[in-house]
Amino acid sequence: MKLNHTIFGEADGLPVLLVHGLFGQGRNLGALARRLADRRRVVTVDMRNHGDSFHHPDHGYPALADDLAGTVADLGGRVDLVGHSMGGKAAMALALTRPEMVRKLAVLDIAPLAYGHSQTGLIDAMEALDLADLDRRSAADAALAERVEDPGVRAFLLQSLDLKADPKAWRLNLTALRDQMDKLVGWPEELPRGSFDGPVLEVAGEASDYVTARGQAALRDHFPQARVVRVKGAGHWLHADAPEAVAQILVSYLGEG
Repeated sequence: MKLNHTIFGEADGLPVLLVHGLFGQGRNLGALARRLADRRRVVTVDMRNHGDSFHHPDHGYPALADDLAGTVADLGGRVDLVGHSMGGKAAMALALTRPEMVRKLAVLDIAPLAYGHSQTGLIDAMEALDLADLDRRSAADAALAERVEDPGVRAFLLQSLDLKADPKAWRLNLTALRDQMDKLVGWPEELPRGSFDGPVLEVAGEASDYVTARGQAALRDHFPQARVVRVKGAGHWLHADAPEAVAQILVSYLGEG
């Protein structure tokens, strides 16, 4: 099964593959894709159980890496790879297990380790909405606000709500994501370490706590060559908090195809 994808730009050469995080979809990275497409061909994907891609009960990182490998193969067999959060872990898993498919790796605000948090509370909030009675996004936002206080998080989640579908539905396999949450916040320790020898850049939000000293140690345990840069004033969703700064970092790092 193939991942739904969108292509930006017409440049020749090695494409850039952008991979979104949990509860996202490829279009969340559309602004970044358009910025990079000034010089490169850029591809965004909907990961399994997200957006318009297929649903499957397995949402572990080896499976996500396999999905990305299929997309890379369709794009010619090698890419520059950029992944945020869950997508960053999937990107790291692909680089470690199929290093020949990746020229340069950029990871946005995540480390290759298990985190102690869970996102099941957001799944609870989405499942609690009575979608049948909602006819506009503002009404969905008001209903979701009863359980999700942060308006930015609500706006992000509501991008995956399809009010035009019959019946109305989330573009997310919430059942699978709940069942696989331990794998999502975890990290498969059986993956090889040091097997990818290409350039690696970690772009972390200065205000985020996802890439701590422990996270940097885990990153360099898997990728000894990794460099870390921090984006001032940005949190975990750094590409939304500081889009131009993140885009410029990636343009400079990825260079020409």
